[in-house]
Amino acid sequence: MSNPSGQRIPVNRYGLTEVYAPEDAKPTVDVVFVHGLNGDPHNTWTSETSNVFWPAQILPPILDEETARVLVYGYDADVTSFTGGTSKDKIHNHAEQLVQVLQGNRRVRKATERPIIWVTHSLGGLVVKRALIHSNDIKGAKTEHLRSIYVSTYGILFLGTPHHGSDVAQWGNRLEWICSVMLPKKVIDTQPQLVDALKTNNETLQNIDRQFVNIMGRFHIFFFHEGKPTNLKGTLRFIVDETSASPSYQDVERGVIQADHSHMCKFENDNAPGFDLVAEAILRYASEAPATIPQRWVVERKERSTMMQAEAAELYSSSVKNTPQSDSASTFEGSSRGREQKALPSTETQARFDQRFTVEEVTNDKEMA
Repeated sequence: MSNPSGQRIPVNRYGLTEVYAPEDAKPTVDVVFVHGLNGDPHNTWTSETSNVFWPAQILPPILDEETARVLVYGYDADVTSFTGGTSKDKIHNHAEQLVQVLQGNRRVRKATERPIIWVTHSLGGLVVKRALIHSNDIKGAKTEHLRSIYVSTYGILFLGTPHHGSDVAQWGNRLEWICSVMLPKKVIDTQPQLVDALKTNNETLQNIDRQFVNIMGRFHIFFFHEGKPTNLKGTLRFIVDETSASPSYQDVERGVIQADHSHMCKFENDNAPGFDLVAEAILRYASEAPATIPQRWVVERKERSTMMQAEAAELYSSSVKNTPQSDSASTFEGSSRGREQKALPSTETQARFDQRFTVEEVTNDKEMA
C-alpha cells in the first residue's frame, strides 16, 4: 500500500492498520505506532494545523530505501480502560492483546521474524513495555509463538512516556496532569473518580518500570521529553518532565521535542521541531535491524532446541524409572542371570520424545518475508 500525501488514510479505530507498505519490494522492517491515554490511532499522530498524518504522509519517503512497513495500533484508551473492570492490571490486558494482534498480523504475512521498531506516545509507551515483558515471559510450547514480538523488537522511541517511578506521590501527580491534558474537561469535572482510580493504580505502573529495566538493554531506546510546558488552569507545567520522560540510563539516547505534551507527537511537516530527530532514529534503526534480528532468531532457536531436548530427556528418564520390572525369573535365566534388566519406555512416552525432535525440524524453517 503506497500513500500519496493529501488524502485521509482510512484507519481502524481498534486493532492494527497498515498505513504504508512499499509497492515494489517486500518489507524488511515493521514500524508500529501506539498512542496513549484517550488517544486515537489517527488523531494522535495528526497535526491540528495542517491535518498531516505523518506516519503515512511524511515518514514513508524517508524510509523508502529501507522498505519499511508502517502500522498504527488502536485500542480502547479512555480512563476506564486503564482502571475499570475486575482486573487491577488493565494495562496488561492491553499489552496481551497487542502481542496477540501483532503476532497474528505478521504470521499470516509470513513475517514472524521481521524486525520491529516501536513509536509510542505517553502511556502508550507503558503498554508497549508491558507487551514486551509479557512476550518475554512466555515459556510454554503452545504459546511460544508469542515470543516472536520480544525476539523481533529492535528499537523503541518513547515520546513523553513517564518512566521514573521512585516517588509514589509524584507518580500520582503526573497521572493527574496527563488526564488533565488528554481527557475532555467534561470527564475531569463530572467523573473525578476515574482520575483518582488511575492515580491509585500507579503501583502497577511502577512495577512495569522496574520489570522493563531488566530487559531494556536488549533494545535500542530513544527517550524524548517535551520542551514546552502546558497551561493547566493558568499554571504552566511540564506534564512529563525531563527526569521522568528521559531518565539517565546507560547506553540510551535522549532528546527534546520543542512542543507541549499533547503536540509533541504531531508533526505538521518535515520541518517541524523534533521531526528530524525522530525520523533519523527510525531510519537508523530500520537500517540496522535487518542485520541484527536474524542473529537473535538463531540464538532463540538454539535455546528452544536445548530446552526441548532437556524436557524430552527428562520424560524418557522418568518413564524408564516408573515402568515396572518383570517378575518372571524364568524368562531371564541363563545368559541374562545377574544382569540388571531395563524396561523400555512406554509407547506414549516414546511418541512424545519423537514429537519433540520432529517439532525442532519444523521450527528451523525461515519465515522472513
